[in-house]
Amino acid sequence: MQKGKLKQVKTWYKSLRIPNPWANGIILVLNILIAIPLFILLHQNIVDPQWPWHLDRVLICLGLVLILQLILRLFKPILFPILIFYLLIFSWASLFGGYGFSQVSQEYRLMIYNMMQSSTPQDIIINKLLPFPNKNLITKAIEYDKPQVRNFALLTTTKHFTKTPSFSKNRQLIQSFAIFKEIRTRWNYVNDPKGREYIATASESLEHFSGDCEDYSVLMAASLKAIGASVRLIHTKGHMYPELLIKNTQELEAAIYLIKEELFKNQSHNKELFYHLDDRGQIWLNLDYTATYPGGPFMSEEILGQLTIY
Repeated sequence: MQKGKLKQVKTWYKSLRIPNPWANGIILVLNILIAIPLFILLHQNIVDPQWPWHLDRVLICLGLVLILQLILRLFKPILFPILIFYLLIFSWASLFGGYGFSQVSQEYRLMIYNMMQSSTPQDIIINKLLPFPNKNLITKAIEYDKPQVRNFALLTTTKHFTKTPSFSKNRQLIQSFAIFKEIRTRWNYVNDPKGREYIATASESLEHFSGDCEDYSVLMAASLKAIGASVRLIHTKGHMYPELLIKNTQELEAAIYLIKEELFKNQSHNKELFYHLDDRGQIWLNLDYTATYPGGPFMSEEILGQLTIY
């Protein structure tokens, strides 16, 4: 009886075997389908050593493909069930909002795009930061919790970029860029009264969208903080500008793609993006009004002070 059952199992097992030409094709397809999401995962979590031409990523990709090829050949007799199981899992994830085909495709596109792009990080190397000018006045002027400022920020997030394909995944980042677009587009630069440093509150600036770099920075910081973003103000010689905290390299890649290919494509065409890396490795994207897109060139590289608004 047991021998009969064992024979049936063996017969069933042999029936799953796929002829060699088809088996090799399925191994190739499976290798690609499995290697791409694994490579994306490795790319996002391994520190980039900044090798020329991304040679480290090329070696990782080749090694991954080779290992998968060897593993899949070991499971050659059951390749077809593995393929069906893989497709079912990813189809289920795609239909119900998980990590499915569309998300893998998008992240792969972002990864390849960013490998081909150039951005310009600036390491902040400062021997001694000076006291931030008018720190108390500026902190008080960032009225992120005032209804007028909060309502402006909320309304702005519904005004721009709401139909961006990756909106659900990059919601706060895209909403932050919407706030930049609204304020930057409407801002009218006006000098302070002669001989006096005038710091306008965020709610005051909302009346006319006018003022100098300090007033612009205050309004931008207040509006971004009102939607949960982290911002800091940078003080240089004769200038001040805001920077947006980018959470990690994965979000930086998304930010670069969004700016260059979807949200500010014309404004950033053939231009580099600029951001700072602080002493803790945090990424801060330039939001100065001197450029028409996030990540524009720094007006001044000499940083004298910073005020972080978490």
